[in-house]
Amino acid sequence: MIKVNDTIPAGTLQQLTASGMENHSTDELFANKKTVMFAVPGAFTPTCSVSHLPGYVVKFDEFKAKGVDQIICLSVNDAFVMEAWGNAQNAENIMMLADGDGSFTKLLGLEMDTAGFGGIRSQRYAMVIENGVVTHLNIEAPKEFEVSKAESVLAVL
Repeated sequence: MIKVNDTIPAGTLQQLTASGMENHSTDELFANKKTVMFAVPGAFTPTCSVSHLPGYVVKFDEFKAKGVDQIICLSVNDAFVMEAWGNAQNAENIMMLADGDGSFTKLLGLEMDTAGFGGIRSQRYAMVIENGVVTHLNIEAPKEFEVSKAESVLAVL
């Protein structure tokens, strides 16, 4: 499992934009930037939609004021779902990235098997990444929502 001081592994994440489908290399995505990336078990699910994503949307300016270049919301969903969820949540400032097959999440060692709920999904977590290196990592205990919320991440910046 990834930990603080590890380099983000090489992988590809997808984003649906007005220009079409974009593939983002994680090497380029995290190079020379301070990034907050948080992951959710599923788009449109209750905690994710009511609390997790909205917290980052509302606190976006506070993250920018602390030197964060980009905020990424990641889920093992497809890019079409992530784009629709971002639009429904007014998350125009958040990069809504898809890990469609869960391969990047598996590289991080942060996958979980939800069986009938949706198969392989991401654990709920948040991390701060500076120039490709993890400087903070907050992984939620199962069925919890404390350490990955926007307020908790702002407190470590």
